[in-house]
Parts: sequence; structure tokens; C-alpha cells
Amino acid sequence: MDKLKIYLDKDIDTELIKTKKIAIIGFGSQGYGQSTNLKDSGCDVVLGLRLDGKSNRKARDYGFKTMSIEEAVKWADIVQILIPDEIQADVYKEQILPYLRNGQYLMFSHGFNIHYKKIVAPEGVNVVMVAPKGPGHTVRSEYILGRGVPSLIAVYANPSGDAKKVALSYASAIGAGRAGIIETTFKEETETDLFGEQAVICGGVSALIKTGFDVLVEAGYSPYMAYFEVLHEMKLLVDLINQGGLADMRYSISNTAEYGDMTRGPKVIGQTSKEAMKELLKDIQSGAFADEFLGEMKSGCLNFNALRKENSEHLIEKVGQEIRSSFKWNNDAKIIDRNKN
Repeated sequence: MDKLKIYLDKDIDTELIKTKKIAIIGFGSQGYGQSTNLKDSGCDVVLGLRLDGKSNRKARDYGFKTMSIEEAVKWADIVQILIPDEIQADVYKEQILPYLRNGQYLMFSHGFNIHYKKIVAPEGVNVVMVAPKGPGHTVRSEYILGRGVPSLIAVYANPSGDAKKVALSYASAIGAGRAGIIETTFKEETETDLFGEQAVICGGVSALIKTGFDVLVEAGYSPYMAYFEVLHEMKLLVDLINQGGLADMRYSISNTAEYGDMTRGPKVIGQTSKEAMKELLKDIQSGAFADEFLGEMKSGCLNFNALRKENSEHLIEKVGQEIRSSFKWNNDAKIIDRNKN
């Protein structure tokens, strides 16, 4: 294993990005977080959006200049595509590709469409990635606090010869140089990111929480107690893990909890779960998941919407909403305001 290299602001030409005109395509979570941080860092930023859309109104409320996607691409040196994965290829083909020119930097925060070759850039265009390892709202909230979210960078095409320097400078401007920047590849970022989302941090954790909740409630325990034990405390322990690994979490919990952790955890997540994870990884590596996901999006999202509805109606969501709304700490300084960001 190669020695880890972490780039910080002191290692980066932080002024380089200020010489570039940046078009952010999209004003969702990442578009909001990255564009506002870039603006506060002194960068020249416009938003490329549908001018009759809700995102355009939100972006203008934040003081941004907005353009149509086509005009933004013509204007920019860097085109950062931050619209959903499932629509990137169509928008790229119709509204971005015809206006690209040699020497521009086509940027992504997830390698999905480049890695699976849904988007293919012209030879004279640099293709880079700056991928914060956190949601866009957290990218913003950490920046405001004087911190940053660690980010990955990758270079896929480098005809101008300075793509890595530009990626590092951009990452610094969104706050990542305060925390740490690691270089990777489009392939590695895409496949590990999808695996992490499906097997652990989203799919695995949410399935584990809901199943644990169901087991307790079906055994006759209060759903309020079940919520606290399997969901609320998760955040508190993850904070410890984030700061000091599993070792710090185990140092902080009781001997009873630590013994139960190490002897009972493998009974829940054991060899059967590992084999299931391997199958998930095969589908990611082969592109089967990507094709399934894009097919679902193009066919009307019937299964996707049914799953969303089913999950939103789970008892844990109703109990959680009741509990969270009654605690003052949950209503102060919320990271997400759906009407604004």
C-alpha cells in the first residue's frame, strides 16, 4: 500500500482558481454548497440553470448571476456538472458538448458518468473531479464554521497539463484544503462510493436501523424507546468513530457494550452479509447497477417512487418526527432549509 498523501491549503496554489471563470451547472445540495463557498472564497462564479426553474430563483436569492446552461458553458473556463447522475448524459449531449472548447475543464463531483462512459469528452478538454466526502449542505455548514469537508480529486484527461493543480485549487476554495484532499481515480471513486452507499453508510445502516427497530417493537417494546436505542444513539457513536475510529468508540462505551459489540456484532453482520456485499460490488464493477439505475430513471421511476413511499411510511419515521420536533436542540441552526437550499 502506497503512503497516503494528504494535500492541505499550504500545499496548494490557492490563487489559481481565482484566475478561472467557473460555471456551476445545477443548484441542488452540492451546487448550493460548492457555489456559495467558491463565491465567499473570491472566485468568479455563475450558475448554469433552467432560467424558468425553482433553482434559478433560489440562486438569485443568494446573489448569484445565472445563465442558461449553454451560455454558462460558453462563458466559463471550468464547467462543474452538479446535476443528478441520471440526467447528466442527456444535458451534456444537448446543452454542454456543442459549446465546449479546447482547454476548458469539465469537472464532476462523482465519477459515475465518465467511468461508465455515459459522457465522453472531446480530446482537447480536461476532465477532472473534485468530490467532497459529504453532502453539499455539510460542505457549506463546515465552511461557515471555518472548517472543511475532506475531498477527493482525480484527473481523467489532462491536455492542458495543469489539471491536477486546478482541481486542488478548486478543492481548496470550497474548503477542502482546511480538512484534507486525497488523489484517486474516477474508477476507484465511483466504485467505492457506490459500494459504500449501498452496503454500509446508506443502505446497510438504514436497513440495520429499521430491522433493529422492528425487532424491538414486535417484541412489545415502546417504539419511542426503540427509536432512541437504534437510531438516535447512532449519531452519537458515529461522531466518536469519525474522530478516533472504532477504538475511540469502544474506549467510550461501557465494558458491557464493548463485549456485546465484539461478540454479537458478527452474528448480525457475518459471512452471509459479506457474500451479499461481494455481489453488490460485482454489480457495481460490471456496470449492471449503473444500467439498472439509469433504466429505472428513464422508465418513470415506478419502483423507485414505490420504495420511497414505503420507507416514508415506516413507523420509525413517524416516531422520529414526533420525537425530534419536541427537542429544542433539533430545531436550532438546522443545516437544511428546503425552502432556501
